[in-house]
Amino acid sequence: MPNPLLPSALFAMDPVHLPELFPPVLLSRLRELVRIDPEYVVHDFADPAAAQALGEAEVLITGWGCPHIGADVLDAAPRLRAVLHAAGSVRRLVGEAVWERRIVVSSAVHANALPVAEYTLAAILLAGKDAFRLRERFRAEGVYPAPGEYAGIGNAGRRIGVIGASRVGRRLLELLRPFDFQVSLYDPYVEDAEAARLGAAPLPLEELLCGADIVSVHAPDIPETYRLLDRQRLALIPDGGVLINTSRGALVDPDALTEELVSGRISAVLDVTEPEPLPSTSPLYGLPNVFLTPHIAGSLGNELARLGGTVVSELERIAAGSSPAHAIGRAELAISA
Repeated sequence: MPNPLLPSALFAMDPVHLPELFPPVLLSRLRELVRIDPEYVVHDFADPAAAQALGEAEVLITGWGCPHIGADVLDAAPRLRAVLHAAGSVRRLVGEAVWERRIVVSSAVHANALPVAEYTLAAILLAGKDAFRLRERFRAEGVYPAPGEYAGIGNAGRRIGVIGASRVGRRLLELLRPFDFQVSLYDPYVEDAEAARLGAAPLPLEELLCGADIVSVHAPDIPETYRLLDRQRLALIPDGGVLINTSRGALVDPDALTEELVSGRISAVLDVTEPEPLPSTSPLYGLPNVFLTPHIAGSLGNELARLGGTVVSELERIAAGSSPAHAIGRAELAISA
């Protein structure tokens, strides 16, 4: 029987994600900290059946597919004191009323950053070996290139330009340290000394683009970054360069990028696009210099338990009288995803 002294919690997300976010071991830990019904997951706050559960909830455990939490939801949840998000960004999840009522908001965005950075590192290493293009050629021709055709291929001293010292960007910079790379960083919110501590040379965006063999995008999708890589800036990437985007498609001008890729001047590894997914008529599907994946860089499969584990750890901290380790503040959202 649930302990009536424990705080009441409620799942709010697309129910399809719950089993992987909270496998049995995590769910057991969770139920030692809160009273929660794992069989009941709210997917629509307007559902009359959700009214009683909201009225009792002191903690909302949210995830992908959770409806927006606005003033109307908070009016129905007068006891609510924490929103713990078992996913990434909370930008579109919480409304102003959440901050006005001083409700604690925590996110597993740091945990979700790990697989994105790992995917990007893999893409950088493979791109440096020209693996994507050579695979397509090998499939088509079934013969090895002549030794002279490998000129310029390799990862020794490869110049890597990272756009954005976001959580993903910072983790990527850590992962790049053991390799023989020359790493530069563009982020207007990062001081030169901090960039140096992160292991990167700070550069203006245009200079970074001109001097990078591989450019990886990790800036947040905010108004200031819309079409950050426009036609003029894409043209600065050297011939034969590679653009990797695991952030958001809105940061890159899609028409200009398509023209660059169709021309064959540069290559790309794209886990995100605009629109998403691309229409079936897009030429990018058939280009040998484009490696497209269906938004898989973030947490999937067994990686999802990291996100649920973050929520459980945050509840353990709250139960011990500490603040959440990964609390999100209103001001932070202005410059983050």
